[in-house]
Amino acid sequence: MASRIAKPRMGTRGRPEESRAAILNAAIQEFSRAGVAGARTDAIAQAARVNKALLYYYFKDKESLYTAAIDHVFGGLVANVDDILARNLPPKEKILAYVGTHFDYIARHPLFPRIVHGEFLRAGWEKSPHFERLVKQYFRPLFEKLSGLIRQGQASGDFRPVDPYHFVPSMIAIIVHYFNSAPAFRILTGKDPFTPPMLAARRAALLDFVSAALFRPATPPAQGERH
Repeated sequence: MASRIAKPRMGTRGRPEESRAAILNAAIQEFSRAGVAGARTDAIAQAARVNKALLYYYFKDKESLYTAAIDHVFGGLVANVDDILARNLPPKEKILAYVGTHFDYIARHPLFPRIVHGEFLRAGWEKSPHFERLVKQYFRPLFEKLSGLIRQGQASGDFRPVDPYHFVPSMIAIIVHYFNSAPAFRILTGKDPFTPPMLAARRAALLDFVSAALFRPATPPAQGERH
C-alpha cells in the first residue's frame, strides 16, 4: 500500500507563499491598529497562526516586516493606477479613471490609509528609515505622471489652468480622506461608510467634484448661433 504524503501545514516552512502572505496580512492589521512602535510580533504571529520562529524565518525583525508591509501597500496602489495612466485615453477620461481606480483600491483595502498615515506621522516625529525611499520609489513617479496628465489636458483645452503642484495632492487627499474619517462619519450620519451603496455614492460624488474642479466648462454657443 502506497504511503500517503502529508500535506504541509500552515506554520511550517512547507507552504512558503501561504505562510508569508498570512504573516504579511496579519502585520498590516497590527501596524494599522498600533503603528510600527506599538505593534507586537507576538500578536502578528498569533493572528497569522504561525509560530514566531517561522515569522522570523521570513522576516528577520519587526522593521523588516514593516518594510514589507508598506511596500505591499504602496506597490499595490501604484501597480493598479499605473495601468490606467499608461492607457491611451483622452485626458478627461483618464483622470476620472485614475480617481475611480485609486478609490476602488482603497475601498478593497480600507486599512491601507492607516499604514500610510502612520508612516507620514513617523516621518514627522522622527527620521523614518523608509520615507525618503518611499517618496522616490512611489510618490514622485505618480506625482510626475499625474502632473503630466494635467498639463496634457490643459494643452488640449480640456482642463482649467490649475497648478499641478497644488491640485495633485488635493485630489489624492479627497480620495483618501473618506476612509481615514470613516469613524467620524459613522457617528455623524448613523450609517456605515463602507456599505456598497455608501461607497458607490461617495465614488460618484468624488468624480463629480474632480470634474467640477478641473474640467474647463463647455464654451456657450455664440449669440445667434443655431442649436
